[in-house]
Amino acid sequence: MDTTQLAQQYIAGRWRSGAGEKLLVDRNPFNGDTVGEFAVATREDVDEAYESAAAAQRAWSGVNAYAQRTVFEEAAAIVQRRAAEITELIIAEVGGTALKAGFEIGLVIDALKEAATLPLRMEGRIYPSAVEDTENFVYRRPVGVVGVISPFNFPFFLTMKGVAPALALGNGVVVKPHEETPMTGGTLLAAIFEEAGLPPGLLNVTVTEIPVIGDHFLEHPIPRVLAFTGSSAVGRHVGEVAARHFKKAILELGGNSAFIVCEDADLDYAVDAAVFSRFTHQGQICMAANRIIVQSSVAAEFKERFLNKVASLTTGDPAAPETIIGPLMNERHVAALEGRVQAAVDAGATPLLRGETDGNVFAPVVLENVSTGDDVARDELFGPVVLLMEFDSDDEAIRIANDTDFGLSGAVHTKDTARGVRIARQIEAGMIHVNDTTIADEPIVPFGGEKQSGIGRLNGHSSIDELTTLQWISVNHGRRQYPY
Repeated sequence: MDTTQLAQQYIAGRWRSGAGEKLLVDRNPFNGDTVGEFAVATREDVDEAYESAAAAQRAWSGVNAYAQRTVFEEAAAIVQRRAAEITELIIAEVGGTALKAGFEIGLVIDALKEAATLPLRMEGRIYPSAVEDTENFVYRRPVGVVGVISPFNFPFFLTMKGVAPALALGNGVVVKPHEETPMTGGTLLAAIFEEAGLPPGLLNVTVTEIPVIGDHFLEHPIPRVLAFTGSSAVGRHVGEVAARHFKKAILELGGNSAFIVCEDADLDYAVDAAVFSRFTHQGQICMAANRIIVQSSVAAEFKERFLNKVASLTTGDPAAPETIIGPLMNERHVAALEGRVQAAVDAGATPLLRGETDGNVFAPVVLENVSTGDDVARDELFGPVVLLMEFDSDDEAIRIANDTDFGLSGAVHTKDTARGVRIARQIEAGMIHVNDTTIADEPIVPFGGEKQSGIGRLNGHSSIDELTTLQWISVNHGRRQYPY
């Protein structure tokens, strides 16, 4: 991809610099090289972006649904054709490995193919009426303009997850990508949709920082829906601002997933799934398994196999094909995670595996002897650190899994699938996977969490519900009699 073009704002169908004086330097998290430099967007740039999206949306919502569909089919084809270039950008800007990039690109292609079906699924309904000679028509309409705020960990996919269905359902969109991944989470999407034939002005990308614009992106009067993916602390603020301004907030927030291994599980398979669930993209995934909870009778055997597998993971340069664990996003993240691990050890946790940190590359850490009340067991870790815990009964496993303020994802491994489903149904999370990983997303299945893991669902029909609104129009075909 042309990073010179991508290192610009995309506003009102034009590639240009932001009006801000500050320069945002986009750096490679592994080696610190500059990927691009952005003149940041100002409040006035945000105004222009929203006004452009609103103006273009009025025409776009009237475009024939079959014509709308072709844009998303072409976008999916573009991503497929340019997968190698996109992989290079994900490695350079996000610090993801080629394996991670391939996983993310596959999810994006699936999301675009699903979005291509949405224009044809804008169904209305006719309801009977209690009033004589009257019909009730309920029309489904776009909400208008959607503001999308995306994270740094899976920026290409998690931005597309909100952008593609919003556009496909007839809305305009303005994106504010994370300042550390402005290309893969923002301008890359603009370039793809521009090439795919999306009308100019409908999708806008404003690359900026909160100190420059404050809450202006959230408070602006034009967007009716704000779709945010990120931390629960920031998500709470987004939700509060949205509520004050009578906007809908879709919040996909943090997690503290439990991975439960029962005594009858296939241990080799459970180990493979657990390692994937924790260490994919260095554990920087909201669905990642923070806590692996193993039935006591097989805990020792599981632990030995698990530690051997984790110890074999190659760390280092994400551009190297053998690397499994690349860098965390920045030095602040590394320092914070080191502090949390040390605090847990000081509080009595036993490090079964604890490697050395090299720059932003954080070697895997496995801790045991952690109680459910410890901070390290209750909060999201967002890095290659995992806790091993034990349980005796299914009820105890469920209690441990639910002893957190989060409820995004989880997994249960057992050869008795009915037992797995019984356990899963008692876990307070939006998504539980029996005999699989905690990291899963499919384009037609509702994705979202409970408790502090978020509000709302995306994918498939859930995206239709979240990103459209309903209008009731009644028609009286006769002459109604009124009491006065």
